[in-house]
Amino acid sequence: MSSEANDFFALPPFKADDALVQLRRALRDLQGLTERSGAYGFDGQEVLKLDTSDGRIIAKLARKPARSPEWDTRECSSAADVRKLQDDLKRRLAQWTDD
Repeated sequence: MSSEANDFFALPPFKADDALVQLRRALRDLQGLTERSGAYGFDGQEVLKLDTSDGRIIAKLARKPARSPEWDTRECSSAADVRKLQDDLKRRLAQWTDD
């Protein structure tokens, strides 16, 4: 009985491919961000790369826009991780726009 109750409240499994499609759709709405050949840029500099691997989204996010930036790697294995990535990217875009 207790396993049935636990299954009722279980989160749906994370589908990386579906989440990646939704993430790309959300990124299109961000101002200042442009998509080119699977990567995203800001002011002509590449700032975000996305890939899927082993049921996860692997995101490389630049600390600052540059020709050869320093990358922070994020592994998104849940919808909450994807939302954190979006929030961090929005924060960085706002900071880069102000600078």
